[in-house]
Amino acid sequence: MLENKALLTDLYQLTMAQAYWQTGKMQEDGCFYLHFRENPFQGGYSIACGMAQVAELITNHHFTDEDVSYLASLPAPDGTALFNPDFLETLKDLRLDVDIDAVKEGTVVFPLEPLVRVSGPIMHCQLIETALLNAVNFETLIATKAARVCQVAKGPVAEFGLRRAQGPMGGNLASRAAIVGGCASTSNTMAGKLYGIPVSGTHAHSWVMAFDSELEAFRAYARVMPHNCVLLVDTYDVLQGVRNAIIVAKEMEQLGQRLSGIRIDSGDLAWLSIQARELLDKAGLTDVTIFASNDLDEYTIHSLHDQGARIDAWGVGTRLATAFDQPALGGVYKLCAKREPGKDWVPSLKLSEQTKKSTLPGILSIRRYLGADGIMVGDMIFDRGMPPVDDLIIDPFDELRQKDLSGCSYVELLEPLARAGKVVLSSSDVDALEARQRTIENLKQLHSSNKRFLNPHSYPVGLETQLLRQRDSLIRASRSIEGLRKK
Repeated sequence: MLENKALLTDLYQLTMAQAYWQTGKMQEDGCFYLHFRENPFQGGYSIACGMAQVAELITNHHFTDEDVSYLASLPAPDGTALFNPDFLETLKDLRLDVDIDAVKEGTVVFPLEPLVRVSGPIMHCQLIETALLNAVNFETLIATKAARVCQVAKGPVAEFGLRRAQGPMGGNLASRAAIVGGCASTSNTMAGKLYGIPVSGTHAHSWVMAFDSELEAFRAYARVMPHNCVLLVDTYDVLQGVRNAIIVAKEMEQLGQRLSGIRIDSGDLAWLSIQARELLDKAGLTDVTIFASNDLDEYTIHSLHDQGARIDAWGVGTRLATAFDQPALGGVYKLCAKREPGKDWVPSLKLSEQTKKSTLPGILSIRRYLGADGIMVGDMIFDRGMPPVDDLIIDPFDELRQKDLSGCSYVELLEPLARAGKVVLSSSDVDALEARQRTIENLKQLHSSNKRFLNPHSYPVGLETQLLRQRDSLIRASRSIEGLRKK
């Protein structure tokens, strides 16, 4: 049974919920959208992830007697009970009645775009805000980091950051998100079980140190694990370790077995890998893989390639599982429309002194336009209540920047995740390996200029003409009202 996480929320969501209940707004509907304002790692793209976890959160969301008892025990600052007992009884009977649309995991996404849209009773939408942001922010961040690492690796990447990840569930979700981002496997066996993702691993330095000699340790491991034999060669002297691995490889050949690879975890990885490759090839072991690890990230791997390193596969741990050097994505969840019972949706927006923090109004969706060659050309954000009248997108921060997408084909990115509180995803929609393949295909459709690490080209994301006018009209109206108040 999935774990119930109804209390995985900020307290103010619950105090607002009581206020909605007490002021008669429980029957009003709200529409919210989740988006982020800047790509992480100063990059040119992000990889959407966390929607499978959102589906889990929705599936088993309810307030237990234990949850309600805990909330009943919370005091207000004046010492009285924080929550009304009748409101808490309402929570016990509450079952989510929200519609959720989201981009599929593994989709390349960009700032401002609605990754998730939630509509339904406004109180219900608020109660899931924090958990939804927690899932999508973290996993999108890790999946994006993994995609960047895999982009430069030119070979399979194994994620093994669990021991330095942000707690047990942070580690598990990081492992899954790393697979979505493109990694071939993880060292995390619990994540393998939970999410059906490939696991990999061999031995540590302690195995070698437990024997009287490195050669004895290698021979023992080859006997026990002949079909999964990657020998860690840097416990004492790397090149002597390679020579010992060659001895074991030749002994394995006599038994009809083969050494899968060697791993180097310290030292000058570029120089050592070149020397190791020469020794292996000279011994006729051209098919033995050289793995490298040791605080790697996309920049280190890129540098190693520039140095001519002969590394075939990579183990990336700490800097992947902790999304080094950016601790958070910064995604936000904002009200974009509201509706009274029996009435039409009314678009809503939040203004800010910082232009980029102003929100977009309406029931927001995304169209992605593709050129004849299948390469992404631009994305249009539009209001579902106003079907696009043309294929023109306009930069919301600079209306002189426009792009005509006429003649391009397009796809809609938001797809149903839940209807009336019930998850409608198929098993393939929540499969990490399916999402991994989507990441690979999406990145093939993204122009190379958007994927470079240094000063990536900005991908065009614009507003549809009518949405732009709607936004500007609401801004003018809001400022006019504020001006009258000041008078």
